[in-house]
Amino acid sequence: MATATNKRKQQQRQAVVRVLMMVGILILINILASRYHRGFDLTKEKRFTLSDATKNMLKDMKEVAVVDVYLTGKFPAGFQRLSEATRERLQSFKDYGGSKVVFRFIDPFEGKNESEKTQISKSLYEKGIEPVSLNVKGDQNSSEQIIYPYALVQYQGRSMPVKLLENHLGMSPLEVLNYSESLLEYKLASAIHKLQTTVKPRIAYIMGHGEQLGPRTFDLLTTLTQHYFIDTLDLPSEYRINDAIYRAIIINKPTIPFDEKEKFKIDQYIMHGGRVLWAVDMLHTPVDSLQSAGQFITQEYGLNLDDQFFKYGLRVNYDLIEDVQCNQIPLITGTMGNGQPQIELRPWTFLPIFTPTSKHPIVNNMDAIMGNFANSIDTIQSAGIRKTILLESSNYSRSAAHPVRVSLSMIRYNPDPKLFTRPYRPVAVLTEGKFFSLFNNRMPQSFLNLLRDSLKYNFKKSVDSSNSMIVIADGDIMLNTMSRTRGFSEMGYWEYTQALFANKNFILNCLEYLTDPHSLLEARNKDVKLRLLDTKRAKDEELKWQFINVGVPLLLVLIFASAYLFFRKRRYELRA
Repeated sequence: MATATNKRKQQQRQAVVRVLMMVGILILINILASRYHRGFDLTKEKRFTLSDATKNMLKDMKEVAVVDVYLTGKFPAGFQRLSEATRERLQSFKDYGGSKVVFRFIDPFEGKNESEKTQISKSLYEKGIEPVSLNVKGDQNSSEQIIYPYALVQYQGRSMPVKLLENHLGMSPLEVLNYSESLLEYKLASAIHKLQTTVKPRIAYIMGHGEQLGPRTFDLLTTLTQHYFIDTLDLPSEYRINDAIYRAIIINKPTIPFDEKEKFKIDQYIMHGGRVLWAVDMLHTPVDSLQSAGQFITQEYGLNLDDQFFKYGLRVNYDLIEDVQCNQIPLITGTMGNGQPQIELRPWTFLPIFTPTSKHPIVNNMDAIMGNFANSIDTIQSAGIRKTILLESSNYSRSAAHPVRVSLSMIRYNPDPKLFTRPYRPVAVLTEGKFFSLFNNRMPQSFLNLLRDSLKYNFKKSVDSSNSMIVIADGDIMLNTMSRTRGFSEMGYWEYTQALFANKNFILNCLEYLTDPHSLLEARNKDVKLRLLDTKRAKDEELKWQFINVGVPLLLVLIFASAYLFFRKRRYELRA
């Protein structure tokens, strides 16, 4: 009997030791898991895998980045999913940034009275965080809910709002939420990166050839000053463009020809590693004549840039793109009974809408972009230079060669897609590679000696390493409109349909790609596939799937528990 008692006590001690060892192992595993977290992304599109640029940025962080997310609370399923996706993305950031990344989900109005809520709303608005009204539909009725789909990123005493919910023309609400999720990594990483950058890149806005500067560039310059130092540079009065100062230059809708001296300055700036964003119109399209005469005929600006573009691997054509996928303008179609004119919006094929299809990070997942009397671009085979088409017309488009007669009478007839037989005309092209100087073997040695000895500036026949530039054959793509009622509008805003196109994001992405050698634009290439449920089938089979998801796991637990108890009891009975 004593032997059995001692044996039982020994078994109990062994059981206690095993339990303690198991608890110790679990604690150790949790400690190691918290410090050396490793996940496996089994999704097809790698939705949980950060880009290399984001990983490197997070590992190199010097200070702590604090992210306050205001998208928290009780939302419809789609917004709840966006909130959880934000949490997952920030957790991925923390896995690489460690203690340098801190994130919190905050309901700023929890427990506040109406007066305090008003003050908080005002404070958030001053930080660039604006409310969004959400219409929540129930089974019997619907209600309005105010949400703040924003995160506030704080780093080194500075902060930047990040809008988590995107807008996208032509997308359903579920597709918009999915689109927003795909951009989370880029937006959050970009905000941290911009706050890390204490010195803004410097950009020169080239003047001296009739370039736009004034009310129509208000939104462009206001937006750019948030990210860059902008200088206006009068090209004719400068002997060179200093590549050590200016990371990039913008040439925006010149209307006066460039002479060889000015082309030389641009050429050598490129050869010394400078980047250029061109937005040019080859044809003058006097829209004012439409209001007075109802028509106009295009004229050449004669910019004298053809040979320079050709040297860089492309040709901007003297034509106008017409596209069935276009904006609308008002047309007086008759008179109503009270004598007021009857106005109808009609498609105007000279105002194309470009829907990006390229997977390049500049335009991947980007909304449509508004064009205005755009030219087409031909790419030319050039050794060492690769071309990427960023924007192109739709599959129902064509180009009319100069001289083009443009008349308001054209909009009285709906465009026939059968007549638009030149699809996919390039409008914006990124060229990258080893550029060669247009002036190689063209400059006298005496001038080159003067350049070297007096100005301490060496002529370069080619770039030392790969360079890049972007050419947009639409001089209006960066311009905004203005009115007495609305004031200055944003780039890409079309007042007649009150649609806002993605012109601003496109220009910002172009400049980010050109100026930032460690650009995080790679993260924009993430494409999260939307896999929608069959709502009718889900409703019809609701009980079935509830049983499978809830009942079956419980049933399996009961089966394994019963089997364990049965065999345990059987083992002790055999020992007895």
